[in-house]
Amino acid sequence: MGLSTSAEAPLPVGEVSRLIGGWIDRLGMVWVEGQITQISRRPGAGVVFLTLRDPSYDISVGVTCYRQTFDAVADVVSEGARVVVCAKPEWYAPRGQLSLRATELRPVGIGELLARLERLKRTLAGEGLFAAARKKPLPFLPRRVGLVSGRASAAERDVLENARRRWPAVRFEVRNVPVQGARAVAEVVRAVRELDGLPEVEVIIVARGGGSVEDLLPFSDEQLVRAVADCRTPVVSAIGHEPDSPLLDLVADVRASTPTDAAKKVVPDVGEELDRVRVLRDRALRTVRGVLDREERGLAHALARPVMERPVRMVEERSAEVEALAARSRRVLGHLLDRADSELLHTRARVVALSPAATLERGYAVLQRADGGVVRSAEEVAAGEELRARVAVGEFPVRVGGAPAGEDGAGEPEGVVPGP
Repeated sequence: MGLSTSAEAPLPVGEVSRLIGGWIDRLGMVWVEGQITQISRRPGAGVVFLTLRDPSYDISVGVTCYRQTFDAVADVVSEGARVVVCAKPEWYAPRGQLSLRATELRPVGIGELLARLERLKRTLAGEGLFAAARKKPLPFLPRRVGLVSGRASAAERDVLENARRRWPAVRFEVRNVPVQGARAVAEVVRAVRELDGLPEVEVIIVARGGGSVEDLLPFSDEQLVRAVADCRTPVVSAIGHEPDSPLLDLVADVRASTPTDAAKKVVPDVGEELDRVRVLRDRALRTVRGVLDREERGLAHALARPVMERPVRMVEERSAEVEALAARSRRVLGHLLDRADSELLHTRARVVALSPAATLERGYAVLQRADGGVVRSAEEVAAGEELRARVAVGEFPVRVGGAPAGEDGAGEPEGVVPGP
């Protein structure tokens, strides 16, 4: 049930501490896992004082236990060891301090640690943190390299010396942190995030020398793995030696077998690069010379052709072809015109032969009545009828005389009479 308080009716500090103690007392016995960072044995005292720390977070709590409880595991437990404690949470009201009173301590064995790491590895892999698709490429020549390592450690010296030997102009942003112990995870995470926030840092190396499985446990911590996975800057893992494989190696963008190998992967060798430039320059020079030689040979071959020696020859050949085609065209056109003229003359002769005017030219005449109709039969006219006779040249009037044709078989020709 929540407390009812206000600015006018506040609770005293002692009451708040007492209430907190009451809530904590109701927790009962709990099993807690952590790393021992401090062991204090007071002479003559029957109690041992421990400090238990969470390796992933900057949180610690005091633990007290009877000497006989601690002596049962004293041979295998020391500062830095991971233990599982069965304890009763206690609240010391006068100081407002939480502590644990342990009734049993169990060291966490290597086999159990490895099994936990394997379960964590499967979990993180299922989330895709180790996928190759999310890994970022390293820059060819980084402006500044971030380095996270122990202070004055062999790993730091190997990275700096080898990198500067390969490329003297390389610049480093170094963060010295504890690389083992209870504070290692929090410090390494802080350093990685700080370097990731610097825009001039283009790659980060996390380096540590070799060690036991327990010494390398901070680099398999879930918090550190997720922090590296969230980095925008490429991260190189250089932890331990070749056989060592903490989870940081799997989530990093590049895994180096040693700190020296990390320097080789991040910084190019100036001598090798100069040799490569020299080789490429020689290859380019040979290629250009080969192209020039080929073009010169082609040009010489082209100049040796007859058409290049006497260019007007091509024009003369084409001019002769044009003249031949023009003459041929004139001959064909003249032949066509002659044939058309002959056909026209024959057609005109046929038209003249078939023309009524030709008949009139032979002395015949055409008789027409007053309405213009042509007289085709003697029966069509009457005696005394006025007709017009059309001859080859001109026309004149005529009058029909005598008996109508047909009465005695005599009469003028039908429709046509001889001319005057």
